[in-house]
Amino acid sequence: NKKAFVELLFWKNPTVVWEMTKGYSSLQEGEGTTRSRVPPWTPQEEQELRELYWKYKEVEGGDIIAAILAHLPTAGRTRRQVVKQLVQM
Repeated sequence: NKKAFVELLFWKNPTVVWEMTKGYSSLQEGEGTTRSRVPPWTPQEEQELRELYWKYKEVEGGDIIAAILAHLPTAGRTRRQVVKQLVQM
């Protein structure tokens, strides 16, 4: 790439570097680091998360996220995923 020196003037994240080295269409083909490894939240999971949040929201001195994770029917969700989904909702 003859114009790579221009791209090096700006800050790059790993995804952009992957595209620069493997080709700009590689991420569109499903390759690279942007492929989602996290399964999307289903409407039923979102509803359950919403109900658990309202149930444990008022508990004094307790960790709301830990309580939600303990009672969430879908195992395999991380604390970060639950927090991110709650903020998004």
